[in-house]
Amino acid sequence: MQDTALLVLPLPIMTALLGGAIAALILRLDLGSRSATVLFAFLFALLSFSSLLVGLRFGYGLEQVVLIQRTSPLLVGPLLYLGFAAFVIPKERFSRAVLLHLSIAFIVIAIVLLSPRPIYALDWVITLSYLFYLVGLWRLWRRGPDYLIHAYFDVSQRVSNWMLRGMVLLSVILLFDTVIALDFMLNEGRNAKTLISLASIPFFIGLLAFIFVLPSMMSAPRAKSEALLQGERDNNVKLEHEARELLMSTQLYLEPDLSVQRLSRRLHVTVRALSVAINRTQDMNVSQYVNRFRMEHAADLLRGTDESVAKVMAQSGFLTRSNFYREFQRVYGCSPAAYRKGK
Repeated sequence: MQDTALLVLPLPIMTALLGGAIAALILRLDLGSRSATVLFAFLFALLSFSSLLVGLRFGYGLEQVVLIQRTSPLLVGPLLYLGFAAFVIPKERFSRAVLLHLSIAFIVIAIVLLSPRPIYALDWVITLSYLFYLVGLWRLWRRGPDYLIHAYFDVSQRVSNWMLRGMVLLSVILLFDTVIALDFMLNEGRNAKTLISLASIPFFIGLLAFIFVLPSMMSAPRAKSEALLQGERDNNVKLEHEARELLMSTQLYLEPDLSVQRLSRRLHVTVRALSVAINRTQDMNVSQYVNRFRMEHAADLLRGTDESVAKVMAQSGFLTRSNFYREFQRVYGCSPAAYRKGK
């Protein structure tokens, strides 16, 4: 082992052990979404594995792991984003989101591993991945705790706060990876071991702090009686019925600027309560729910009038042609013009 390994090896190895312990503990969490729990456990297991590879490569000079060590960061962004998205995205869409995001990452990893020549743009691909998922996390976070419909009510604010911390984590990883990549580009990696040691210190401290927070997150029991669960289901069904009656009686869905906030105010409930009720009873989000009424109205106009498709779109509460056609295709499986011909 090289002498300089004494500087770099202990921290990555200790970080790997700590990350593995956190991954195991996270599996015991119950925040409302089992998918989120599993994805976060995989994320910390990946970070643990990556730290181990860094220690083996730069501490012991084991260059055989270099390709795996360099490509594994491609999974960090997707796992972090999908973990939080599991609290927001309706279940019927979430499986597709997981398949899409992870498939792209694995395809890029496979291309790198199977390529006969080094792919020098890999560092920039990883940087773009981090930036892309930072934007995705920010878009989820700015919606607020009310949109975390699959998180328990009493932990939704905490999940929102951890989303912000997740963005900080991804930003820090992006910063250090960029600095190390530039060192390899400009100095052939002569400062890499020192930089990795410096990067490991705050990361290790952060993991150490997190492992002390986890017990308090696991301490609150989440078990609910069947009577309580049935009461929640009944309340959701009742609220969805009230939303349907309001939309049908007032035709609010024809107003293009109708928002979930406005609809929830008309029903005298919180945005979160309405979002949960629609998602749990109809397996869709509020926007899709409102668009379903708009689609029915548009279909009636297409069947019963000779108005142009553009006028039907405007009279059905849609502002853009692309959104109207996309939703119509999703609901009816064909374009508005084809629907009219087949009436």
